[in-house]
Amino acid sequence: NRHIRFGEWNAADIEVLNKHLFITSKPMIYLVNLSEKDYIRKKNKWLPKIKEYVDKHDPGAMIIPFSGAFEQKLIEMASDEDRKKFEEETKCSSTLEKIIVQGYKALQLQYFFTAGPDEVKAWTIQKGTKAPQAAGRIHTDFEKGFIMAETMKFADFKENGSEAAVKAAGKYRQQGKNYVVEDGDIIFFKFNAGAGLTAGKKK
Repeated sequence: NRHIRFGEWNAADIEVLNKHLFITSKPMIYLVNLSEKDYIRKKNKWLPKIKEYVDKHDPGAMIIPFSGAFEQKLIEMASDEDRKKFEEETKCSSTLEKIIVQGYKALQLQYFFTAGPDEVKAWTIQKGTKAPQAAGRIHTDFEKGFIMAETMKFADFKENGSEAAVKAAGKYRQQGKNYVVEDGDIIFFKFNAGAGLTAGKKK
């Protein structure tokens, strides 16, 4: 049986198929759950056979070996120090972050952040989303009354240490309605308060 995503479909077909949300229409990542012992020694007799199968039936798909037992052990440890020590001893680390990142990439998803005085929020959007539609993820009024998006890259914020320092480095930008939001953008939306909300409200 062939996965739906390998078929050749016209626009009308795709419209019908999209209504059913078939699992085989989505890109696949193959997670291979190993014993803790196999994960630590990075060996398992079935891995080559699994790779052979995936290469034949789903060429180019990603395979991520992980160990549920290893992850559980890490989670149950009392402190970060204990976790770090265990990772150093086994020369292995958690795979969860990789699974999440690759899952997002496969589904063409990304994050942007909003920040207020007492909280930071991450919002999920499709890759290629423009600023007004990204604002709409927070509240529909943000999209309707969109004026601009003030943005800085997370990497620039991390490097410079504060919003003021990013501005001083000339890396704080004012973007219009055609700006395509990038993964990891930190955004402050300004919008028209016609719907009774306060202009420039941070969410």
